[in-house]
Formats: sequence, C-alpha cells, structure tokens
Amino acid sequence: MGVIIFLLIISILLAGGFLFAYLYNVKKGQFDDDYSPAHRMLND
Repeated sequence: MGVIIFLLIISILLAGGFLFAYLYNVKKGQFDDDYSPAHRMLND
C-alpha cells in the first residue's frame, strides 16, 4: 500500500512539473508561429 501512495505522489509531482514547463513556455512565446503567417497569402 505504501508503494502505491509513493508512486501516486511521484506521478502527481511529475505531471505538475510538465504542466508548469508547458505553461511557462506558452507564456514565453515558445509555441508562437512567426514563419507561416508571412507565407499564408501565397497558398491562397
């Protein structure tokens, strides 16, 4: 039973770390697309 609680805590901490990293990178503009808006008019 102790192992299950330990693994649950570790998995929650790991998921929180990934969520923090994702939100941090979204805030810093890591996922902004600066390249394709300039080329979008050529595809029409």
